[in-house]
Amino acid sequence: MSLSSFPYQLYLVISEADCAGKNFLEVAEQAILGGVDVIQLREKNSSTASFLKKAQQLIEITEKYNIPLIINDNIEVAKKVNAAGIHVGNSDASPVYLRRQPLIQNKMIGYSIEYLSQLENEQTSVSDYLGISPVFKTSTKTDTITEWGLEGVAKIRNLTDKPLVAIGNIHLRNAREVINAGADCIAVVSAICSAPHPQKAAYELKNEILK
Repeated sequence: MSLSSFPYQLYLVISEADCAGKNFLEVAEQAILGGVDVIQLREKNSSTASFLKKAQQLIEITEKYNIPLIINDNIEVAKKVNAAGIHVGNSDASPVYLRRQPLIQNKMIGYSIEYLSQLENEQTSVSDYLGISPVFKTSTKTDTITEWGLEGVAKIRNLTDKPLVAIGNIHLRNAREVINAGADCIAVVSAICSAPHPQKAAYELKNEILK
C-alpha cells in the first residue's frame, strides 16, 4: 500500500470510557471538525452487542464527514457496520486470516508492531499500515511490550515502506518529533478524548503535524 492510499495524518482512537464522562459521539464529531482524518473505535471491555451499537452510532457521524471508521479487533462489528477497516494486534485475529474473510478481505487492515521481527512476517506484508505501539508508555494501553521511543520509530522507518501510525502518549509537545522520526500519521487517545475542547485539541495537533 502506498502512502497516497493512506493519506491520513491524525488518527483518533476513541472509546466511551476514554472520554471520561463526555458524550463520545460529540467528542468524535468535534475531533473531526478540528482535523482528525480517521477514527478507530476501540471497545475492549464492551460486549459485542454494546460495541456494535456504539459503532452504528459513530459511523453515522464518520460517514457524514467522509471519515474512515476503523474497528478494533472485532470482525463481527466491522462487517455489520461496513467499516472502512479493522485494526489488530498480536493477540487478535491475524491479518492473513482477515484477508481470507468475506466482507473483510478488501478493507483496510492495520497491524500493531511490538517487535522488530514482526516486520519480516507475512502479517506485515498483507497489512495496509502498521501501528507503532507504544512510542511512549501510556496509561491507556498497559498490555504492550516495547516502548519504541523516537529511535524505534526511525529504525522501523528504515526497515519498511509501509505507512506508519505512531501511538502512545503522543501530544502537542512531542507530535512533531514523532513525525520527524519517520511516522506518517499520529494516533492519539487522551490528547483529544480528555481535552476540555476536543475540536481545539485536534486543530492544534493537526497544525503541529503539518508544520
